[in-house]
Amino acid sequence: MTKDVSTDGAVEKEFTVRSELGLHARPAGRLASIASRFESEISLGRGDEWVSGASVLSILCLAATQGTILRVRAIGQDAEQAVMELGALIESDDEDSVTPGRKA
Repeated sequence: MTKDVSTDGAVEKEFTVRSELGLHARPAGRLASIASRFESEISLGRGDEWVSGASVLSILCLAATQGTILRVRAIGQDAEQAVMELGALIESDDEDSVTPGRKA
């Protein structure tokens, strides 16, 4: 996992999808739900493709199977917390084991 902080306040880190089932509808929905709780603008990237972290369908379009490396990028005052929480879900072996620490 690498972490970058840019001059525009963006935080970006790489995470590896650990779940055997990959990033299917259920975890994609959880990712989008968690992402929408933050004030920061959140994007997920695979290769050269970037999508909104708040869109379930966009996240599913990344077709992230087990072992896929995804980048999480957030811009805003709560960017680091957003990246860490989303990354924890992406790297979770058991999608039910991650409980976000952020309140709605």
